[in-house]
Amino acid sequence: MHLRLERGYSENTIAGYLHDVELLAEFADIRSLSLPEITEADLHQFLAGLIDMGIGARSQARIIAGIRGFYKYLQLENLVEANPAELLDLPRLSKTLPEVLSVEEIDSMIRAIPPEKEESLRNEAIIEMLYGSGLRVSELINLRISRLNLDEGFVLVEGKGNKERFVPVSPRALRLIRLWLDQRAAMKIAPADADILFLNRRGSRLTRVMIFYIVRSLAEAAGIQRKVSPHTLRHSFATHLLEGGANLRSIQELLGHENLVTTELYVHLDRSGLRSAIALHPLFKTGEK
Repeated sequence: MHLRLERGYSENTIAGYLHDVELLAEFADIRSLSLPEITEADLHQFLAGLIDMGIGARSQARIIAGIRGFYKYLQLENLVEANPAELLDLPRLSKTLPEVLSVEEIDSMIRAIPPEKEESLRNEAIIEMLYGSGLRVSELINLRISRLNLDEGFVLVEGKGNKERFVPVSPRALRLIRLWLDQRAAMKIAPADADILFLNRRGSRLTRVMIFYIVRSLAEAAGIQRKVSPHTLRHSFATHLLEGGANLRSIQELLGHENLVTTELYVHLDRSGLRSAIALHPLFKTGEK
């Protein structure tokens, strides 16, 4: 009501602010904090998590602006004394290339999944879909059973800008999904999420934060010292395709990149084959300089 009447914001802007506050609320919930208890130090950790989740600089700026406005409102209502986001600056984004895991490291993450846990089958299927199909987190949590073709091995994914694309699903992931669907059938499922593939224990769709937590926890359990996020698995998917000989246009289509320039990032991730490839050129064969 405050945003609509006093600030005059549009419905889309209000929805964006509410989403940003929900992200912070998930962060606070994981740390057993209430929103008024959040400190500037907590917000720095929250911002670091946004970066690890692959959220870009523009989106980070919008989220921080929304959180500043939220705490300003809490100040007006005398619910907090100070605004912890007031002095929060956006961090400089690293210009280094994204981390890429080896196939062995990804296998070690899968082996680190405790087989006795109720969510083990689901989590293994999640890792397989992030790495085996190169999905974004938002695409993963919104995967619909009705858009899965298990016989043909494809899933219809809704990407950025509501653009849809068909993505192949690996045989290993298909086997896990079938097993997960059997387990899922015995759950009490929230009516609004009846068609959503991956659910939490309460029968509701998973959040971005939860996927991030699952991936990070498995990487730590596997002894991987670097920072690993769901986006790391997507980068690894594209890089391993390139190493295997896939062309950029195909990778662009699989990733759902609107612009080939975005996909060209992966060219810089694999220079190992350049020397052997250029050796096939006639001038390099002669050895003349």
